[in-house]
Amino acid sequence: MILTTLAYLKKDGKTLLLHRTKKKKDINEGKWIGVGGKLEPGESPEDCIKREVKEETGYTLHSLKCHGYVTFPGLYYGEDEGMFVFSSHDFEGTLKECNEGDLQWVDDNLIPDYPKWEGDHHFFEWMEDDAYHHAKITYQDDKLVDYQEEKY
Repeated sequence: MILTTLAYLKKDGKTLLLHRTKKKKDINEGKWIGVGGKLEPGESPEDCIKREVKEETGYTLHSLKCHGYVTFPGLYYGEDEGMFVFSSHDFEGTLKECNEGDLQWVDDNLIPDYPKWEGDHHFFEWMEDDAYHHAKITYQDDKLVDYQEEKY
């Protein structure tokens, strides 16, 4: 299983999204997603997301919240992926260019109109409560075929 992290940075009613347009052989090509990436050996999910946010955006996270964990059966080129979902309102730095796509601050009320993975809208719902979420999201040919969730 590949372990990954995803973070949504939030400020002034906007969320930082990455339009995946630059990376070759990108499973997320053309989609608008949060920032994040794969855990490296010896990293915790928190270590990983702090490193990935810094590398991809130039921002340093001071605090973050983990909203849950998602399993994607067979999504990552046939391999299962496990992903930790975070958000942060507490960061600083200067936004830089990302080599994986274009970063943009998007009005929260416009996010539903942006092309993204079908199940991603749940992550925005997760940020609205205090529960910890576990989900299993199954895609087939980029289409959502099953969503299961537990709240704790």
